[in-house]
Amino acid sequence: MIKKTLIFFLYFSVICVNSQNVTVDSQSYTPQQLIEDILIDSNCISNIQVTNTIGGNFGGSDQSYGFFDATGTTFPFQSGIVLSTGRLANVPGPNTSLSDDNAPNWSGDAELETALNESNTINATILEFDFVSPANQISFRYLFASEEYQEGNSNTCQYSDLFGFLIKPASAPATDYENIALIPGTQTPVKVTTVHSGIPGSCDPINEAYFGSWNDSSYQPINFNGQTSILTATANTVPNITYHVKLVIADEQNFRYDSAVFLEAGSFKLTTDLGPNLLEATDNALCNNQTTTLNATQTGAINYKWFRNNVELPTETNAILTVGNAGTYNVEVTLANGCISYGEVVVEQFPPLVTSNTSLTNCNTGQNGFSTFNLINADQNITAGNPNLSVLGFYTSQQNAIQQQNEISTPDSFQNTSLNQIVYALIINDQTSCTAISQITLQISNNNLPSFNLNACDTDEIDGFTIFDLNEITTQIQALVPVNATVNYYLNEADAFANTNSLTLNFENTVIETQTIYAKVVSNGADCYAITTVNLTVLDSPEIEEDDTKNYCLNNFPETITLQAGVLNDVFHSYSYQWLLNGTDTGITTPFINANQIGTYTAIVSVPNGCSNSRNIIVTTSNAPTIDNIEVTELTANNTATVTVSGEGDYEYAINNAFGYYQNQNTFSNLLPGFYTIYVRDKNGCGNAEIEFSILGFPKYFTPNGDNINEVWKPIGSSRNFNSNLELLIFNRYGKLLSKTTALKGWDGTINGFNLPTNDYWFIINHPNGKQYKGHFSLVR
Repeated sequence: MIKKTLIFFLYFSVICVNSQNVTVDSQSYTPQQLIEDILIDSNCISNIQVTNTIGGNFGGSDQSYGFFDATGTTFPFQSGIVLSTGRLANVPGPNTSLSDDNAPNWSGDAELETALNESNTINATILEFDFVSPANQISFRYLFASEEYQEGNSNTCQYSDLFGFLIKPASAPATDYENIALIPGTQTPVKVTTVHSGIPGSCDPINEAYFGSWNDSSYQPINFNGQTSILTATANTVPNITYHVKLVIADEQNFRYDSAVFLEAGSFKLTTDLGPNLLEATDNALCNNQTTTLNATQTGAINYKWFRNNVELPTETNAILTVGNAGTYNVEVTLANGCISYGEVVVEQFPPLVTSNTSLTNCNTGQNGFSTFNLINADQNITAGNPNLSVLGFYTSQQNAIQQQNEISTPDSFQNTSLNQIVYALIINDQTSCTAISQITLQISNNNLPSFNLNACDTDEIDGFTIFDLNEITTQIQALVPVNATVNYYLNEADAFANTNSLTLNFENTVIETQTIYAKVVSNGADCYAITTVNLTVLDSPEIEEDDTKNYCLNNFPETITLQAGVLNDVFHSYSYQWLLNGTDTGITTPFINANQIGTYTAIVSVPNGCSNSRNIIVTTSNAPTIDNIEVTELTANNTATVTVSGEGDYEYAINNAFGYYQNQNTFSNLLPGFYTIYVRDKNGCGNAEIEFSILGFPKYFTPNGDNINEVWKPIGSSRNFNSNLELLIFNRYGKLLSKTTALKGWDGTINGFNLPTNDYWFIINHPNGKQYKGHFSLVR
């Protein structure tokens, strides 16, 4: 081993160089010295032999692994070994540059990829060694840092270099490697994507308790963007068997953004597993009334020495220690060869549950001191409104609550068996699973209230059912009970005692005409002050017709229409009337009103018991139609006619039949040539109008054979009223003018009194507006 004086000298020389930044040394130590004298530095671990070393070839004095010294800095370790995927010279801070190194022929590591189920590694730095331990377990402390920690960057959620601490019996094949660089208590490898505090909008925190820090440019110790907290790698071993360890770190996918793993000097120790830390942060701390057992049993142990908060527990010399108080517990297990195996566990305690004893007061049933209690109503008082606390169950004795046996099966309807009986609530903290017990004293109230009456008129459908405003009774009750008492209503007394199926304050009776319901007054949030009855009575109201809409024809103004109040029965023989127009009193008090104004007429009909009913009649207006124009398309494949109408009415339209089918559209399509009449009428009966028109067309043939059928060729849709002023010119196939006539007269198929033969003939029709129509037709004899 290197002498302690040499190590001290090197430490001192490093400290003198820089007290802010970690310093590194890749030349002063051989790989054997790094493992044996820096990382292990213990006579209790033997047969230490470095078997393989791989790092980057930077063509000079630099390496990708070596010694680091952090004395005088804020780095968590004072010194140790560092393995990097880049130059060792890029490890020291401040974090003002990107460590982004590569080297020729620097490959990855297949065994690391297999252990972590990953692929595509390069730039692997490896230290492998054998050792023999006399203990059941070894451990060492480490910290992982990386440029791939990028605060606020989603790449942190996706990319990470890989490292592993692989261990196996030296004689076992490589397939037996176990990776011990894991998130505590899991089989998850430590890397950037498994340990961070989250990237807003990209990924949530993961294993945040083991994340150390994001490092900006002001961070001095090391030149990496982020780092984990101190972690411990632990491996179970068989005493006196040779084990092989492979420390390896590698870039993943490409050489960009280097990473490093720091191993604390002297931390490779014989250890005793005392189990996981029991911490509040991980929700496994001890409850206030709970104990745990620490087991330090070690093969070959001859002595156990226990400590709490660095104070020896002189009477505790067994392998097992039962603890019920918070503290840091350590054990020193002396082995037969004189070596000591160290164990440590941190035990924390959750603070005691803050709960309260309380009482429930219920009203007396039968004046005998007994009642039915809803124990659940005590929950809020017991837990003081803490959302993390809930009641597991209720018990008639404290011992039953402690043992969680004989739970009250119907806590919402518990019948007390003695005066001022105490029941016990078992409370649990839903986050920590810690429990506590509170007492509930069951008391009886003997307060009395009078019975109350409430009347309401039968409205809407006259059927003996109506809506009662129970607020009217609440106001009367609150004048007689303590301030801040609340009133709830129930269909029956059983529901009132059980606080179930409470009624809405706008309650519609469920029994025709008369019904009794129950009012329960509660004070202090859950205590029953008194229970009383409320008698409901439905008063008769006048029955009148339903709302209606009437139409008024403006073309009949100033004539009026008569609106009726619409009483349907004469049960009361005495009615009073009031008419409103748009909410304003008209002064009319008769059963009807004559109206010639638009608006909403409201008839209010009242009877002597004070009840009334109302009916709305909405008067709308309409008017007879006025035809303003008709637009026709003709001589097309789809002849149409569109009529334009003005007026305040709602109109519909028919063609050629005033009593036929009417449509809402004002356009008619697919019209053949000829004469038409369009009829327009108001849907509300206020009048109608009509207009005639023609669709011009030209026959394809005519038959002047003396049978008085189709004897003359002339345009269809022409008459004295339509198209009468058209000039008609007839030509033969050679363009000779045969006849010049009018659309009304037409052509009879002759020239100078002689019949022309069967043939095709041509026409030109001239319209006075300048339009000209051309075509041909057949003369058939």
